[in-house]
Amino acid sequence: MESWLAVKVDFSFLWEYNLRALSPHPPAVLDCLMEKTAPDVWSRLLEAAHRELPDKTIRTWLAPVKPVTFEHGCLTLSAPDQFAVEWNSSKHGELLSKLATRMLGENVHVEFEVQREASDRPQMDFFTTPPAAVGTPVDGFTPLNHRYTFGTFVIGKSNELAAAAAHAAAEAPGKTYNPLFIYGQTGLGKTHLMQAIAHGVLERNSSFRVLYMGAEQFINEVIESIHGRTMPEFRRKYRTEADIFLVDDVHFLEGKEMTQEEFFHTFNALHEAGKQIVVTSDRAPNEIPGLENRLVSRFEWGMVADIGQPDLEHRIAILRKKAEQEHLELTIPDDVLRFIAEHVRSSVRELEGCIIKLLLFASLKHREVTIELAREALCDKITDAASELHAHTSPTLDRVQQVVARRWGVTPEGLRSKSRTKSLTVPRQVAMFLARDLLGMQLVEIGQAFGGRDHSTVIHSVGKVEKQIKHDQEFRDRVEHARREVVQNRV
Repeated sequence: MESWLAVKVDFSFLWEYNLRALSPHPPAVLDCLMEKTAPDVWSRLLEAAHRELPDKTIRTWLAPVKPVTFEHGCLTLSAPDQFAVEWNSSKHGELLSKLATRMLGENVHVEFEVQREASDRPQMDFFTTPPAAVGTPVDGFTPLNHRYTFGTFVIGKSNELAAAAAHAAAEAPGKTYNPLFIYGQTGLGKTHLMQAIAHGVLERNSSFRVLYMGAEQFINEVIESIHGRTMPEFRRKYRTEADIFLVDDVHFLEGKEMTQEEFFHTFNALHEAGKQIVVTSDRAPNEIPGLENRLVSRFEWGMVADIGQPDLEHRIAILRKKAEQEHLELTIPDDVLRFIAEHVRSSVRELEGCIIKLLLFASLKHREVTIELAREALCDKITDAASELHAHTSPTLDRVQQVVARRWGVTPEGLRSKSRTKSLTVPRQVAMFLARDLLGMQLVEIGQAFGGRDHSTVIHSVGKVEKQIKHDQEFRDRVEHARREVVQNRV
């Protein structure tokens, strides 16, 4: 008895084989004739580009690109931002068009456009006017910047106390930390944090009336109201028409007695009504010369929080956050961000400014963003690591006292003593000034280091040196030479 073995054979492959054998097109061309959707064409084109371009270039510039349409011989691709569009068009557009033409067997033009979600957003907020305020700003006052929110504020060791206090004030306006006094050097985020409080409050209650202004505007309005005899209207506006009172750079009230009088009564009226008050300054309340004691005490009623210089890790986080906000993660490599953070230390504002300058420089030079390009573009902001180590060895208080004592012909012990000898007065004032200027020491700390003097004496000493520097060239040069010696650590 014969047995049969049933075998199932798939001959479908013969169709593809015969189609390829009879087709006048090369295999790669035939593949694309079968399917010409934008995603499929881009997938095949990207694979071909891998054979022509370095992997790093593919990862940085072409991998983030997305296919949009393929019609009438034009492949439209979308890039994350305008800079990436211009870069890809100038650097890779011609090559990609040639590869696509060769692959498809027909003339193909490759073009780039900004992704739709990115095209509705400005490339960098520094180039645009901030939009109108969210919420209900009082007429005639500066609107809030929509980017100054808690979500965009990067918290680190140098600002965590101020950020925590700001969050608390936003959650319970007028009840927790009222007033809130935030101080620190320029460009560290005081205004950002102040406006974030207003945004936080408005998210919970959009009917809140926000009054945000600079101290200079308050000063000008006081003067105009006096001249125009409209003080009743001025007082009504400031004391009854705001739920949140935000005042930037309050140190400008220094020495302006009439303005301080009005500010004092405005502060009292709002505080008694349970309105949230937030002010910023470049120094602590008790360190503002020419500020009335009653205002100092009012500012210290609530919470006084400082914002310091960000450390390296914090600076890197700030740059990454900015790159993320602007969809620049793939445009500016991480090693370039670290390079900037390591060499630019003065302020957050300057860090962000470096990103703008770097992008403009890269666009003008038609070059990829690298550490070498950053070094070239930011040459005025950075210094060589070796020279920086030599020129910026961290000075100490002992070093300040030693240099000043030697240059003025006294002893460091004399500067630290309680003696009021006339020969010690000027060098002690200079040493206090340099301790404040170079080391950023608190007034109380400086006073303790110079014979246990109180902070008012330090304020007087620093102020006197600042005034004399402005009017006495010889004295200015002498102080400057001492400063350089302290910083450069030369004996």
